[in-house]
Amino acid sequence: MLGRLFAIIACLLLVACTTPAPRSSVTLPLLQLAPAALGTTLSTQQQLRFRYGSHERTLDALLEVDGKEVRLLVQALGQTGVRLQWDGLQLHEQRAAWLPPSVRGARVLDDLQFALWPEDVVRRVLPSGWTLQDDGVTRSLQQAGTVWLELKRQGDGRLQLENRAEGYQLEILSSDNGGETP
Repeated sequence: MLGRLFAIIACLLLVACTTPAPRSSVTLPLLQLAPAALGTTLSTQQQLRFRYGSHERTLDALLEVDGKEVRLLVQALGQTGVRLQWDGLQLHEQRAAWLPPSVRGARVLDDLQFALWPEDVVRRVLPSGWTLQDDGVTRSLQQAGTVWLELKRQGDGRLQLENRAEGYQLEILSSDNGGETP
């Protein structure tokens, strides 16, 4: 299940490659959680389908997480768009020349951690005024009672993310069992 959740974030890397949809003035909080705080290792491959404004795209993503590092690779049409490495202190990012500057690696990492890291870990680092709700089916990030980021876990294993602050939706289809280890 964690592996499927990951894919949400990978898609964000290429969202800015399309015509922009309307954005809110809300800036989602930075999480910057340690890789070890995930509480497990993870290795997974995902197919991502996202909608941003009137555009739809399909991407492939590879994610690995261990106690020391988060590694993420996102590809479109066989071309690597970005590679991210996060060790809990520094974010290293390798970007393709065609990737727009508005695609921010730190935001992608934080969305990934919102989706995957345990609820209590995420909640502890939220700034004042922000709340996290998670009932096992829906996880939402709220400010002043307004949901700005929402993840829905579908019964068939699909995941759907709606980022209302950035104006996109994402569907995640797992191509493996998530590669989770206890």
